[in-house]
Amino acid sequence: MTTQTAFDAYASEYDHWFDEKEPIYQAEIAAMKRFIPTAGSGIEIGVGTGRFASQFGIKIGIDPSRNMLNMARQRGLAVCQGAGEFLPFRDAQFDFALLVTVVCFVENLAPFFLEVRRVIKADGMIIVGFIDKNSDLGKLYESRKATDKFYKEAHFYSVGEITDFLRQTGFVDFQYN
Repeated sequence: MTTQTAFDAYASEYDHWFDEKEPIYQAEIAAMKRFIPTAGSGIEIGVGTGRFASQFGIKIGIDPSRNMLNMARQRGLAVCQGAGEFLPFRDAQFDFALLVTVVCFVENLAPFFLEVRRVIKADGMIIVGFIDKNSDLGKLYESRKATDKFYKEAHFYSVGEITDFLRQTGFVDFQYN
């Protein structure tokens, strides 16, 4: 089963997880909130069901999963179906890009980050929320990959690895939480 198929087939189950695990979801929101600009235009790449974009006032999202996009649309987002490696947006169109638990599903991070860099302004920023492979959660997810419908095809990275990819693709001035 491909990642897109799993997220399409189980979109409602995925979205319901945030209701079942409300304290975890709220902790994720709080962890990212301080990095989200209060002004400017943003995009969420890998918007899924729109849970994060809708919390941060981001109006535009892209995702490969049609079923997830239908749910994001119901949350008031303007969405398009597509992949982060081929963004159908103008150069320097956005002030910032949000990526939440997306990088583990990208086959080749360097071209992906270059494409994200292309659509944000020169002084723009990227906010990356991901599961660190060296964290307890990363180790738990890694140990369950064989039986997990969503993370079966995921590749988890360390903070250092993500930082290296970002640095190689022109991003600077890193902050961590």
